[in-house]
Amino acid sequence: MSADTSAPIRAPEPPAPSQAPRRAAPRLRASLRRAAPALGLYAASRLIGLVCMAAWAGRIGKHPRTLLGYCWDSVWYVGVARHGYNYSTLLPDPAKHGVTFSDMAFFPLFPMLMRTLTTLLPISAVTAGLVVAWVAALAAAWGIHAVGELLYGRRVATVLVVLWGLLPHAIVQSMAYTEPLLTALAAWSLYAVLTRRWLSAGALALLAGASRPNGIAVAAAVCCCAAAEGARRCRKGERAQAARYERPSTVDRRQGLRRPGGEPSRAALWRRRRGTSGVPEVWEVREARGASWRVWAGAALSPLGWLAYLAWVGCQRGSWRGYFAVQDEWGSRFDFGSSALRFVRYLLISKASFAYFVALVILGVAVVLLALLVADRPPLALLVYTLVLVAITLGGSNYFASKPRFLLPAFPLLLPVALAMTRARPRTAVLTGGALAGLSFVYGTYLLTVARVPI
Repeated sequence: MSADTSAPIRAPEPPAPSQAPRRAAPRLRASLRRAAPALGLYAASRLIGLVCMAAWAGRIGKHPRTLLGYCWDSVWYVGVARHGYNYSTLLPDPAKHGVTFSDMAFFPLFPMLMRTLTTLLPISAVTAGLVVAWVAALAAAWGIHAVGELLYGRRVATVLVVLWGLLPHAIVQSMAYTEPLLTALAAWSLYAVLTRRWLSAGALALLAGASRPNGIAVAAAVCCCAAAEGARRCRKGERAQAARYERPSTVDRRQGLRRPGGEPSRAALWRRRRGTSGVPEVWEVREARGASWRVWAGAALSPLGWLAYLAWVGCQRGSWRGYFAVQDEWGSRFDFGSSALRFVRYLLISKASFAYFVALVILGVAVVLLALLVADRPPLALLVYTLVLVAITLGGSNYFASKPRFLLPAFPLLLPVALAMTRARPRTAVLTGGALAGLSFVYGTYLLTVARVPI
């Protein structure tokens, strides 16, 4: 921190539009350099988890690549990547004449990326799925770090990334599943909202909506923040039309508002003063003229990926509710949690797989963390995104053992834990991290090699 505090801090002027593309690359490189330690810890944790799983899989005669890239939902993604959407199967059901499973239940972005890789490179669809998932997982960890650093600083951001990599279901982040891809798109879209890059936020939300059904949570966050931004502009009226960047005239050394180069610390500015839409006022007051259309354009873009796929399935099925009919065939629908409550009651009075009880505990912890997150008054974007994800997960029917996987993209739930660990004694933090690592490695191995429930 600079010792000279006599000069006022001046926020940088916004770059001219023609210079923005040239300035984006240096910003990303600087962000990647700051995130490198966290990404290294994340990669190490996932590598150890994979080694543990592979060792046990070899012991029981199973191939690790098959477990990671061609089991459960991965089989369907590989089929779509190879042949397109043209496959359905009818399986017997003791309670019915049969159950139809259609590959239209799976959103297109992930298999499209797999097919692109198999076209450009001499690799199989299974390998392509693993490559896409692993790259997406690293991009997700980087995006989570960017959001955490923006809000609370690098230390909390690093802990947040490590916690995300040590979740009990973190083995899914290394599988050919869509959760890493959705998390990457969601994290960077939320970061774009927080830094007022509305077109980027909308485009990333569009892609998130094309990756998974619950990707609509990203579009919900973008639209709500756009509405809040519009309301703020209406309140400010003429003042918002003429305002440029706010120029702070005082320096609070206790909050660390000065960096060695004279630029205010982003985390300190956040703590100093939050705007009405959850963004520091130092960034909140951009030039209104020529920027307001970006707000609404980003909001309009955000749900298009999700809506376009639903419209396509509807056309294929000849009904506007075609996708929801496909989900009904799979036994998946939104029933406000009634089937989940019935299954919890069943777990409490009967014997079931260990994975179901772990899922119940994880869901209970998620509800507690959601309450803590709401109490901490996070930015509107993170709050809406997390609330919608949790609501979809808890309110959906069937596939109870998969619900913790559906919550993997809800990384803001880990913010209260990350803050608590950074405030704890180093020994306590290390012991907690070690315990979480042991649980993650052992349980991830159990899920893939022993448990007979859908992941």
